[in-house]
Amino acid sequence: MNKKLAWSLGAGLAVLLVGYIGCDFFLGSIVKAGVNRFAPRLTQTKVELADAHVSPLTGGGTLSGLVVGNPAGWSDNPAFSFGKIHVALAPFSLFGDHIVVNDIEIDDPEFNYETKLVSSNIGDLLKRIEGSSEGNGSAGGPVSQNGQPIKFEVKHFRLNGGRVRLGVGPTAIVLPMPPLELDNLGTSDGGITANQLAIAVMRSVTTGVITTTTHAVGQIGATMGAAAGDGTKKAIDGLKGLFGSKN
Repeated sequence: MNKKLAWSLGAGLAVLLVGYIGCDFFLGSIVKAGVNRFAPRLTQTKVELADAHVSPLTGGGTLSGLVVGNPAGWSDNPAFSFGKIHVALAPFSLFGDHIVVNDIEIDDPEFNYETKLVSSNIGDLLKRIEGSSEGNGSAGGPVSQNGQPIKFEVKHFRLNGGRVRLGVGPTAIVLPMPPLELDNLGTSDGGITANQLAIAVMRSVTTGVITTTTHAVGQIGATMGAAAGDGTKKAIDGLKGLFGSKN
């Protein structure tokens, strides 16, 4: 191989590498900007995604530092935060109006669960998302270049190693949350809007958070009730009601 040919091949590879890195950055910027623009309209709270990278060839990507704020009337702590979100997209579907997500995996998320009488911050957040969607349909959500609402199809969603922080401040209790899995979101409908996807996920997350806390309270109640009798049992039953369950 002569020097001229070797130089040409090297230059071609360099151009491809720069183009790949540039496209990765471009796609990541689209995802980051889309989340930071549209998510606050949906939740009516502060939402911030710190970073995103998506491969233009494989569709694999990582979203980092997603923080969703509490609704008004609750503490200044975030409602929940995701450190890393791993996604596997159908390559180039990101450029169309039907985005196919083969897999979403969230590792080590943390939910801050706060309660007041019969309400909770996570429950209020779900109500805001549902109210926003009912009032606006797909309006305010992401749209494609032809102006049509972008539809999503998520074949597999998994949340691993979640933690529920019950309460605020130094007295808060951290509880492990069971894994959460959802399959074929939007598949039978030919895709669903971002609003509908958020509702489907948040309903399952809310159930998971409440189940985690009521299970923990139930275990505490069984131990304390055995030791202290009927008076303690009544107090524990009231505490269960606070967390959304009488079981």
